[in-house]
Amino acid sequence: MGISRKILVVIIIHLLSICTLVHSTTNETDRLALLDFKAKITEDPLGIMSAWNTSHHFCEWRGVVCGRQHRQRVTELDLRLLKLSGSISPHIGNLSFLRILYLNNNSFSYEIPPQIGSLRRLQALYLSYNLLSGKIPSNLSACSNLNYLYLRGNGLTGEIPSELFLLTRLKELVLGRNNLVGTIPLSISNLTSLEFLYLSGNNLHGVIPEFIGQLKNLKVLALGINQFSGTLHSSIFNLSLIQVIDVGGNYLQGTLPASLGDSLPYLRFFSIFRNQFSGSIPSSVSNATNLENFQVTNNTLTGTIPSFEKLNKLSYLGLGINHFGYGKDDDLKFLYGLTNATDLLDLNMGSNNLGGTLPEQIANFSRKLELFNINSNEIHGKIPTGIESLVNLNVFTALWNNLSGTIPSGIGKLENLVFLSLYGNYLVGNIPSSLGNLTNLIAIHLSFNQLKGNIPPSLGNYKKLLDLGLSDNNLTGLIPPQIFEISSLSIGLDLSSNRLHGPIPNQVGNLKQLGQLYLDNNMLSGNIPSDLGGCVSLEALSIGHNFFQGPIPSSLSVLRGLQFLNLSYNNFSGKVPSFLKNLSLLSLDISYNDFEGMVPIEGIFKNTSATSIVGNKRLCGGVSGLALPTCKSDREPKRKRQRTAIFVVSAFAGVIALLLVVFYLWFSKKRRKDSPSCDFEKASILRVSYQNLFEATNEFSLDNLIGSGGFGSVYKGILEQEGLVIAVKVFNLMRRGASKSFLAECEVLRNVRHRNLVKVLSACSSVDYGNNDFKALVYEFMDNGSLDDWLHPTHHPKNLSIIQRFNIVIDVACALEYLHCHSGTLPIVHCDVKPSNVLLDKEMIAHVGDFGLVKFLNKEMLHSTSNHSSSLATIGTIGYFPPEYGLGNDASTAGDIFSFGILLLEMFTGKRPTDGTFKEGLSLHNFVERALSDPEQVTEIIDPNLFQIEEARLSHFHYSKTEMRKSGLIECLNSVFEIGILCSFEAPQERLNIADVVTQLSSIKNKLQMTTSN
Repeated sequence: MGISRKILVVIIIHLLSICTLVHSTTNETDRLALLDFKAKITEDPLGIMSAWNTSHHFCEWRGVVCGRQHRQRVTELDLRLLKLSGSISPHIGNLSFLRILYLNNNSFSYEIPPQIGSLRRLQALYLSYNLLSGKIPSNLSACSNLNYLYLRGNGLTGEIPSELFLLTRLKELVLGRNNLVGTIPLSISNLTSLEFLYLSGNNLHGVIPEFIGQLKNLKVLALGINQFSGTLHSSIFNLSLIQVIDVGGNYLQGTLPASLGDSLPYLRFFSIFRNQFSGSIPSSVSNATNLENFQVTNNTLTGTIPSFEKLNKLSYLGLGINHFGYGKDDDLKFLYGLTNATDLLDLNMGSNNLGGTLPEQIANFSRKLELFNINSNEIHGKIPTGIESLVNLNVFTALWNNLSGTIPSGIGKLENLVFLSLYGNYLVGNIPSSLGNLTNLIAIHLSFNQLKGNIPPSLGNYKKLLDLGLSDNNLTGLIPPQIFEISSLSIGLDLSSNRLHGPIPNQVGNLKQLGQLYLDNNMLSGNIPSDLGGCVSLEALSIGHNFFQGPIPSSLSVLRGLQFLNLSYNNFSGKVPSFLKNLSLLSLDISYNDFEGMVPIEGIFKNTSATSIVGNKRLCGGVSGLALPTCKSDREPKRKRQRTAIFVVSAFAGVIALLLVVFYLWFSKKRRKDSPSCDFEKASILRVSYQNLFEATNEFSLDNLIGSGGFGSVYKGILEQEGLVIAVKVFNLMRRGASKSFLAECEVLRNVRHRNLVKVLSACSSVDYGNNDFKALVYEFMDNGSLDDWLHPTHHPKNLSIIQRFNIVIDVACALEYLHCHSGTLPIVHCDVKPSNVLLDKEMIAHVGDFGLVKFLNKEMLHSTSNHSSSLATIGTIGYFPPEYGLGNDASTAGDIFSFGILLLEMFTGKRPTDGTFKEGLSLHNFVERALSDPEQVTEIIDPNLFQIEEARLSHFHYSKTEMRKSGLIECLNSVFEIGILCSFEAPQERLNIADVVTQLSSIKNKLQMTTSN
């Protein structure tokens, strides 16, 4: 018995030693896997990996969680939001007990290691918002217990592996915002547990499989911004648990089912914007009582708009650019029901066929309403006085309707109004003086109505107004001098085609930023005030058809940017000013006045098709095309004059020919010697005709319109023969300055090449099918639109991570460094740096575009310290151009630095420089500067989206501002803000050099490797 006990004890001890050995071996496997993971980390600014050492057991390392049942075996690895860079170690596949892997919101790069497929117990894999590339490993399908797969916001390519759809336990599949191609595999029908499918923002095509309609647990279907075509199968509209259907920005067609609102009781978000849906909106939509966002903008929908009276949670209602309505009185009945939507923010029903009158019930609309757009309809009747109740309204635009009656004075109570357009109606009566209370307005358009009476002096109260249009009315009286005290006016002041009389007030010189001044077709009189020369930014001046008299003041000689000048049908006298030949005029009309003497033969006067001088009977000389009599002072013996002319011309021609030959030989030799790597001139430039572009853009269809600006519109197109996706900028040649803008862009894009400048593929200068002049530039298509679209999205959320913002701002800085320092012998000034001129390709690489205002600096401008005006003084965009331009200073590289500084501050605060909160001298610059003086305030000025990692419905964690502060993020953002402040100093000489900006930003990025997003 004693022997048996001894044997039993020995056996037990032996077994325990074996268990200890096995336990030690498996434990060692996890430790080695973690150490190899650490070895692949190349950047660790928070020092997380330094704590992964032998002084602590690996189960105590930061981010490592070991299980209770299987002690000292890793079950969870949580390293999200730690600014880690490097690759993901393939040894992670040895953590055989791993259930949850959080690596999202870092900067991991290279491919997803296929060894992750060995993690049989894995339930959740979060790799979103990194820099991962390559294809999605198909063997992830071996993770048979996987519930959550998040790969969003990387650079993944290739097709979606069909093997993924063998993961029958998958609940959430998030692959959006990558570069995936191909179609959705039909095997998606296997994912019977799927609740969340997010594939938006890829390049997927083909039809949307009807099998999606078999996924009975589906709550979110997000397939927007792809290239899907065909129709949505009816079964998708029968998914009773669905909350989100987003298929906007595709090529889908078909109709909406009659049971839409009945079969989808939990629907919160519905978007089919920018597709090809037809038919009508079913009346059942009113039964989807949880609906918050309903976007059907930019389709071909027709019929009557149904009632939304039960949709009391509605926030965004987009009905614009369709064919709703019949121009009848009952077309607007649906508005009555919207009074129940107490959270309504955005109501857009512009560009339809809606008739009827606006009901008084709009006074009961949501007090939160910010946008109310009824443009381009057939709405008649009065503007309801109750509109004054919409106290948070930012935009009210009703242009091109049939509105009548007077403008309600109560509109003057809408203190938050930024944009007011009543252009092209039948409004009568006086302009209410209460409109002067709208001190946040940046544009007010009342042209093409039947308004009468005097212009209220109260309009001079505007401090932010950029554009004022009162033309084509019946306004009378004097022009109040207060109008010319609106120093912010930069786009235009149009008072033409009224019955105004009296002189132009001397205060006109205060409008130093004004681009266009139209006073023609009135009854104005007196002399042109010399103060008009203070409008140093004028590009267009039209004062024809008035009763002005006297000579043209020499002070106008400083208007170096003037392109269009109309002085016709007045009583001007004296000689034609010789300084006109030195201006940048594209059109000059001085006809039907009383000018006398010799007409200059240089500058604009050489172009007889752009110069009109008829009706001035005492003019002489000029170029032969003007057919004027010879001036008396020019008469000399004809033969002597001819001999002299022949000699001079022959000698001059010989010298010019010799110089041209020498210059050509020198320039050709220099190009061969200095630019062997430049292949722009060698490249075979794409040749396109008007017909090619007409067909590529589907006849310049609105469906292909992707943007518009001051000088034209941009369309997306596909050149069929080359299969090339392009962006076509068509210049609106009726717009003053468009032709010059076209030439400026051609000149720049012909001479510069850089990865961060837009790539021009071709130019087209031709005539259209109506025999009208046609000019267009063809660019490489930028898949991700403009930076402005990402910073200030209008409908669908678009969020940039911090690392993306860093990459973009460094790209822009590199582009400016090239233009200022490396584009040739002399610097190039862009003159209009702003977010809408920064375009993002499919890799989110930034490209600076729109060179319509560019300036090539000459040596005199480089070394000049004077403040004389320039042809480009005060050009650009309000909020972005520097203060010295407003004083008439020459365009300079320092001006671009200022614009860049404002852009940088906007990118990291999320606030435009024209934000309504900047009042009483507060600007974006000093708003940030004040915050930097108190570290506790910095978190309050940072763009809130930088603290919001994912939308609330996708959030699986919370990351507070306190933790962000502890992480060191705030310290690095302080450095970024300081760069923005140094770039946007008022004094040009105090601003940073662009090369230093690139160096400092790159240093911060390399140190920090920002990772938070959204």
